[in-house]
Amino acid sequence: QVQLVESGGGLVQAGGSLRLSCTASGRTFSNSIMGWFRQAPGKEREFAAAIGRSGGITYADSVKGRFTISRDNAKKTVYLQMTSLRVEDTAVYYCAADWSSTTFTERAYWGQGTQVTVSS
Repeated sequence: QVQLVESGGGLVQAGGSLRLSCTASGRTFSNSIMGWFRQAPGKEREFAAAIGRSGGITYADSVKGRFTISRDNAKKTVYLQMTSLRVEDTAVYYCAADWSSTTFTERAYWGQGTQVTVSS
């Protein structure tokens, strides 16, 4: 049974930083693409960042240059370092993992989400 457990969310002032963590269990972590999505109030869930099995990384334009995704296969954990946070980064952040593809499909697994609130 796959489980993704996120941590690290919270309240931060604009311009500040936070680091999110997501630890996976139940499958071979290194065989998955891992990523972060976010959903702001009243909006659709959107892609933020992803890191593939071989370390290839993609970012949404909205976070490029401010967020850094990384993974530690030994710890079965993916991280999202967020800097220069903006009010518009406020959202619930979800960790995702997919073992079936090099992208996120309907077979992806999701964490429960962690709230990030950026105040002005």
